[in-house]
Amino acid sequence: MFVVGGESLIDLVSEPRGPDGVIHMHAHQGGSPYNCAIALAKLGNDTGFLCPISKDGFGSYLLEPLDAAGVKTLLTQRVVAPTTLAVVTLNEKRQAAYEFYRGADRAFTQQGMVAALPQTLDLYQIGGFCPILPEDAAIWAEVVRAAMARGATISIDPNVRPSLVDDFGSYKQRLSTFLDLAHIIKMSEEDLLALEPSLSIEAHSAALLARPNCELVIVTLGEKGSLAYTPAGRAKAGIWSPPVFGDTVGAGDSLMAGVLSYLREKDALRPGPLKTLGSAELEAMLHFGAVVAGLNCGQVGCKPPTRAEVDAVLSEERR
Repeated sequence: MFVVGGESLIDLVSEPRGPDGVIHMHAHQGGSPYNCAIALAKLGNDTGFLCPISKDGFGSYLLEPLDAAGVKTLLTQRVVAPTTLAVVTLNEKRQAAYEFYRGADRAFTQQGMVAALPQTLDLYQIGGFCPILPEDAAIWAEVVRAAMARGATISIDPNVRPSLVDDFGSYKQRLSTFLDLAHIIKMSEEDLLALEPSLSIEAHSAALLARPNCELVIVTLGEKGSLAYTPAGRAKAGIWSPPVFGDTVGAGDSLMAGVLSYLREKDALRPGPLKTLGSAELEAMLHFGAVVAGLNCGQVGCKPPTRAEVDAVLSEERR
């Protein structure tokens, strides 16, 4: 089983105030780990999601896509804490400002989360809010160690958010603990710039590969595509553009799900085989992820594709 740990939340997106003076808001399910879990399941993977879900109405709203995709919610007891909210305010130029109101995504205990892990699992993915608060980071790190003890390959997609932390230096120390545990590290170009603007992507990737467990580094470049590095090779792949563009919400999460699915099918999703991946295999892996992300970008909001939709694109390319 694949298990993804981290937050689910509701994006409350407000439109610019109209002539009537009323603020209109639209609610969308979200959270990077939440998106990735759904994408993994839709690609045909047995997937569990490790995050408390509120008893409130937004909690039920979050469960709908999880259930539809076949994701198993591992913390089955819903919690009293309200669903975490990300309030997104758009100005007249549709530039976004964010405020987060944490709730159910923090309503956990170390004992409860470790007990909810399957006895054996293939992969444990972590990211998002997990390193932000010291008390949460300590618990999540122990969950990662418990997953490793049960045979999991560890992957991380941190989604670095400097605006969410009061002390960015301390945040980087907490994040470093998770990076030392991970076998696969995915970051965006923006993540790397936030962590250390003086280093090139190549220097960042070399430093990540030098960490105790890391064997594969993936760097997303937005519309410029993505890069991958192992001790045995490096590759770059462009984006896959859908016939009709929707938006980029969840594109990185979908790409990560595609990469992990590809590695599982190639029997390379484990320490050892990961570090031997050469340039040609890395390029094929990134292209598979790009197709998954591109199909998601053909929708409005995060709506990852099914495996059949991905296979249809790949079959057409081979003709």
